[in-house]
Amino acid sequence: MAAIASVSIASLRQASLERRPTPSASGPFATSLLGGLPFKPPKLGSRMVVRCLAASTYVPPTVSETKSNFLKSYKRPIPSIYNTVLQELLVQQHLMRYKRTYQYDAVFALGFVTVFEQLMEGYPSNDDRDAIFRAYIQALKEDPEEYRCDAQKLEEWARAQNANTLVDFSSREGEVEDILKNISERAQGKGNFSYSRFFAVGLFRLLELANATEPTILEKLCAALNINKRSVDRDLDVYRNLLSKLVQAKELLKEYVDREKKKREERVESQKANEAITKCMGDYHHARQ
Repeated sequence: MAAIASVSIASLRQASLERRPTPSASGPFATSLLGGLPFKPPKLGSRMVVRCLAASTYVPPTVSETKSNFLKSYKRPIPSIYNTVLQELLVQQHLMRYKRTYQYDAVFALGFVTVFEQLMEGYPSNDDRDAIFRAYIQALKEDPEEYRCDAQKLEEWARAQNANTLVDFSSREGEVEDILKNISERAQGKGNFSYSRFFAVGLFRLLELANATEPTILEKLCAALNINKRSVDRDLDVYRNLLSKLVQAKELLKEYVDREKKKREERVESQKANEAITKCMGDYHHARQ
């Protein structure tokens, strides 16, 4: 990846994760685990049986259900240039959201909020943009206010950091420091952690706000968090390409809108001119009678 100094979030202008099927607790898979021996289930209390059954029979929502929830929550039409990317992101985030290893964290939230704001930049209505954000997060059965608050918290913290303090979070105390320590532990295998492109963007946003532009800082931060830097480099490249295409598409859309607006204005002027001529001719004929 190019040096951090040569990139910014503005120039970077897509979360893709696999969905792994949960193996069944019966059939050949269970037989292989048990070595083919007869299995007699242990006697469990009624409450434990209920819990086990609930866990084994849980079925996450389908992609169609998540998309339907979004459309039910936000019923107004969305311009295709925005809607196409939003729907793609929603599908990919759904697959990530319902992975067995998924656990929400603030860096991921910062990354998503950053991507969303870049995607929706220039949207005709700020109120509609906020409503779309709420509908999107709620469709995934998560809390949009939590996303916003956590993203803001990390942004404010990062602005007060520098390259050294950003990387050295593990030796200090604080709310955000504790969040980063928790991520580091989970990424090391001491709990659920599911890496994503939104997480990569969140890391880069921290670096940008802290003005930590040295090429080695991202590598040190990834090491401190137990994150694979190659994955981060790759996903930031994907994000940059996405936003580059989006910028081009928005420029084409703006040209189309401006062209259509000019045509409408010309039609209005032509109609006014025709009405004026018709009126003049009417006045002329009336004067001759």
